[in-house]
Amino acid sequence: AAMEAMVLSGLALALALPSVALENGLARTPPMGWMSWERFRCNVDCQADPRNCISEQLFFEMADRLAEDGWRELGYEYVNIDDCWSAKQRDAAGQLVPDPKRFPSGIKALADYVHARGLKLGIYGDLGIFTCGGYPGTMLEDVKQDAQTFAAWGVDMLKLDGCYSSAEEQAKGYPEMARALNATGRPIVYSCSWPAYQGGLPPKVNYTILAEICNLWRNYDDIQDSWDSVLSIVDWFFANQDVLQPAAGPGHWNDPDMLIIGNFGLSYEQSRSQMALWTVMAAPLLMSTDLRTISASAKEILQNRLMIQINQDPLGIQGRRIVKEKSHIEVFLRPLSQAASALVFFSRRTDMPFHYTTSLAKLHFPEDAVYEVQDVYVGKIIGALKTADNFSVIINPSGVVMWYLRPMALPVQPWHVARQQAPGEGFRPALL
Repeated sequence: AAMEAMVLSGLALALALPSVALENGLARTPPMGWMSWERFRCNVDCQADPRNCISEQLFFEMADRLAEDGWRELGYEYVNIDDCWSAKQRDAAGQLVPDPKRFPSGIKALADYVHARGLKLGIYGDLGIFTCGGYPGTMLEDVKQDAQTFAAWGVDMLKLDGCYSSAEEQAKGYPEMARALNATGRPIVYSCSWPAYQGGLPPKVNYTILAEICNLWRNYDDIQDSWDSVLSIVDWFFANQDVLQPAAGPGHWNDPDMLIIGNFGLSYEQSRSQMALWTVMAAPLLMSTDLRTISASAKEILQNRLMIQINQDPLGIQGRRIVKEKSHIEVFLRPLSQAASALVFFSRRTDMPFHYTTSLAKLHFPEDAVYEVQDVYVGKIIGALKTADNFSVIINPSGVVMWYLRPMALPVQPWHVARQQAPGEGFRPALL
C-alpha cells in the first residue's frame, strides 16, 4: 500500500507539473496503425520472397492499403518499420543507413510517400550494440546522431528496443533519447521497450518516471501468432493492473504489443476478444497482418467504428478486470468520457456458449441510474437498462460480448466525477 501511495503521489505530482512530463504533445490517444514485425519478422530474403521481405516495397504497399481501404479515416495512420531495415554497418560518417538493396530509394523517400498519403512513418532502433535481429544498434554515444538522422528523414515515431544493453545503459539511454528527439524540433512519438527488459514491475520499473520519458512502452513479452500468447499477455496485464492502470493516460500508454487479427493463430471469436480486450486496456492499435490479403471478417473487426471510438476515448483511462467468476467468465470495465462506460464479458470456457447473468448493481454501477446499452459487435441498442435490472449475455467459448453504456439518467452524484480528477484513485469504488 505504501508503494502504491508513493506511485500515486508521484503520478499526482506528474499531473500537477506538466513541465516534468514528456510534453511533446503527442499520442493524446493511443497510436493506431500498422507494424511489420509480428507478421513479416526479419524476412530479408528478397530473392526468394520478394512480396513478403522487409523492403521499401512492402511499406509502399501497406501505405497504399491504409490510404485506400478505409483504414486511414478510422485513425490507423502509422506505417511502422520494425527491425532488419538497415545495412549491416553504419556509413563512414557513423550514420545508420538503410539496406541499399532492399530500400534503394532511402527512408526519406519512403517517409515522403507515406506523408503524401496522409499517413505517418515509424522506424525501429535498439539501445545496444546490436538490434535484436543483429543489425547496428544505437550505443549511448550514437543517441544524438541517430535522433537527428531520424528527424532529417521525416520519421514520426521511434520504437527503441533494448537487446544487447545493460540495465545501466538503459537507465541512461532511454531518457537521453527522449531529450535528443525533443531537441530535433520534429514531433516524434517515442515508444520504449525499457520496462519489458526490467520485468515490467516496481521496484525495478518506475512508471511515474517512465510516463515523463516515453509516449508508450512495452511492458511484457513479444506477442506471437497464437491464442496462448494473447492469453499470457492478458493474464499478466490484469494480474498487475493495480500497478499498470494508473500509469496510462493521454500521452503515455501501456503497450501490450501488436494486434494479430487477420493472421493464422486466432479463431474468429478469439480475434474479437483480442480487439475488445486491447480496447479496454487503452492499448495502441498497431496491426501486424497482411493488409493486401486480409479477410473480410478480420477487416470488419479491426474497422469497427464504435470499438475505435472507445479505444480513442479522450479521457484515456485504462480499464480493469472487475470480476473473475468460478465459471471462467471475466468482466472488464473501462470508464469513458461523458459518464459512459465500456463493459467486456469474456469467456475462458472451452465447452459451449455460456449464459451469464448479472446486473449493473452487481458490477458496482451507481444506484438508480439508467443506461442505454449498445452491443459493440452486433450494433443493436438496448434502451433503458436500470442498475438493478438482472440481464443475461450469451458468451461463446474464448469469445466476448462487449457493451457501450451511455447514461440516460444519472443519480445526483455521478460515479465518474471523482475519476475524472485522478484516474488512479477514482477507480477504487468500482471494484468488487
